[in-house]
Amino acid sequence: MKTTYLATAFFIGVIFFNPLPVLADNTGASTGAPAADAATGMPANEGKVLSTLDAPGYTYMELANTEKRFWIAAPTMRVKVGDRVRFDQSLVMKNFNSKTHNRTFKEIIFANSATVIN
Repeated sequence: MKTTYLATAFFIGVIFFNPLPVLADNTGASTGAPAADAATGMPANEGKVLSTLDAPGYTYMELANTEKRFWIAAPTMRVKVGDRVRFDQSLVMKNFNSKTHNRTFKEIIFANSATVIN
């Protein structure tokens, strides 16, 4: 009898708490890949480098993706203006104050890793 209750609870949990729909993008596919921007075909986790700032352990990069401009901070890397960068998003922070640069970023994406893909 206990086995029946446990099995029923397990299947109800699978039905209601299935993580697979979370991986689906807005097209209904469940690839886990970022959705591409319709105008450029550039995924949301890529951008062209507009400017860079270095700090201990991090490289800050201002990226442009279509008409959107945004900042990311990734582990220290060699990158130059004009490079195309792909990153793995980790955390988005709003009103982040960088003491090193004496600057507050309205929004910044902290990345686990970033790669130049020219």
